Amino acid sequence: MEPNLKSKYLGQVVPAMMEQFSYTNHMEVPRLQKIVLSQGLGAAVSDKKLIDYAIEEMSTIAGQKAVATKSKKDISNFKLRKGMPVGVRVTLRGERMYEFLERLLVSSLPRIRDFQGLKDGFDGRGNYTFGITEQIIFPEIEIDKVNRISGMDITFVTSANTDKECKALLQNFGMPFKK
Repeated sequence: MEPNLKSKYLGQVVPAMMEQFSYTNHMEVPRLQKIVLSQGLGAAVSDKKLIDYAIEEMSTIAGQKAVATKSKKDISNFKLRKGMPVGVRVTLRGERMYEFLERLLVSSLPRIRDFQGLKDGFDGRGNYTFGITEQIIFPEIEIDKVNRISGMDITFVTSANTDKECKALLQNFGMPFKK
């Protein structure tokens, strides 16, 4: 079965974007290519189990297996060696990407305390990144089993060429940006 946001993209977002930016072909309309969830864990240098907990939590949130990210160089002040695990990430594409986006918009973002909307985090090339301070906003995470509250970054990679097109695309999907 096709995710709701995928059919919304084809049925509502594409026509709205074609009208707004006067595209001549529906293939010109920017689309969501992937969503990347990443989490840096500096404390993992001293406690190796943190990476395992983070991989488990991130896999639960994303619905697919997360992988550990490793350090690229030695930093003696942080007792860091090249190749040590220092974070976790997962890349979502296709059906899982749309399902995650729907869960994010419908159930996770509304659970944030004093939520005013998302700040601008555009990179100039048509991608958008924002940070979440607590992973417990996701309903998949059981608060009793969380050993450490940590945040994460969520990046939306689109085929848009400009930030304006990217923002319009995400707004048409229902992203709550600050006014």
